Amino acid sequence: MSLTLRTISREQHLAYIQSLSSASHCQVPAWADVKTEWRSESLGWFDKSGEIVGAGLVLYRQLPKIKRYLAYLPEGPVINWYAPNLSDWLEPMLAHLKQQGAFSVKMGPPVVIRRWDSAAIKSGIQDPDVKRLRDVEATHIEPRAFEVADRLRKMGWQQGEDGGAGFGDVQPRYVFQVPLANRSLEDVLKGFNQLWRRNIKKADKAGVEVVQGGYEDLAEWQRLYEITAVRDHFRPRPLSYFQRMWTVLNSEDPNRMRLYFARHNGVNLSAATMLVVGGHVWYSYGASDNIGREVRPSNAMQWRMLRDSYAMGATVYDLRGISDSLDENDHLFGLIQFKVGTGGEAVEYVGEWDFPLNKVLHKALDIYMSRR
Repeated sequence: MSLTLRTISREQHLAYIQSLSSASHCQVPAWADVKTEWRSESLGWFDKSGEIVGAGLVLYRQLPKIKRYLAYLPEGPVINWYAPNLSDWLEPMLAHLKQQGAFSVKMGPPVVIRRWDSAAIKSGIQDPDVKRLRDVEATHIEPRAFEVADRLRKMGWQQGEDGGAGFGDVQPRYVFQVPLANRSLEDVLKGFNQLWRRNIKKADKAGVEVVQGGYEDLAEWQRLYEITAVRDHFRPRPLSYFQRMWTVLNSEDPNRMRLYFARHNGVNLSAATMLVVGGHVWYSYGASDNIGREVRPSNAMQWRMLRDSYAMGATVYDLRGISDSLDENDHLFGLIQFKVGTGGEAVEYVGEWDFPLNKVLHKALDIYMSRR
């Protein structure tokens, strides 16, 4: 296939994304407006008939004092990754980004390489000799994904030794998803483990109410989020970040971002943000108070969000990042332990890849990132 690459308008970019069954929320044009510390560009690939056949959102981060940039395509670009002529897609992109002043390119191909269903994960957790997901036989392997990785290496793309297994990448390499396509809602609920189903019933019996919020409720979201940040020892994003997310994402599509609260006796106990692109729905941020956990508000809220996703015709409900650790002593183990109760599957992508266009500056960035 003869391809040409050029900058496209936001309208062209959005129209292409909307023509697909799904794409990452990090690849919609409005995501650039969320990341205000980066400048951005929309790229389009065109076939010889002039039809757009791929798109990518590029975020540029400038180095201090010099006009050289890290070019980053989070969970993208959205192209045919299995095309035999993959270099014909990527080489024009590298040439264009170099011309734009990029010294290094980072991208995250949205290519799934392995899946593990809940039964396989539980088996691994119960085996004392198993410490990581990779030690467990995958339920599904995508051979073409290994071919994609081999082609990238041959083209000169590089990947760190960690490969994102412990959140080394900017975007998670391992996520947890509940498939919804070709399943009834009853089947989805039956897939939940006994503890999840019991907790959902407990919340219902206690009178936990799950409601959607709006822009005006983001301050209440922030209150719960900052309580969570103190408890879980992370630095919270400011309220202005979530206000901007709401404004720009919902300006692009009024159903792009949702906000949920689980409340009991009029008190908000848990909250979550949800993102929608085509048939893919993400639980993106979660928060909870230190009180009221006994009425299981988080279980009730997740079940409501999942039911709403199903009602809008979603094919997958994505609970986002997990680590690949199955070691109960690992502080990240709780993530997969909580999510595996939904009966979904752990999903491994091929991870993020780097291409140094200027080896000296790329190495300097590597050293800086390793010391953060």
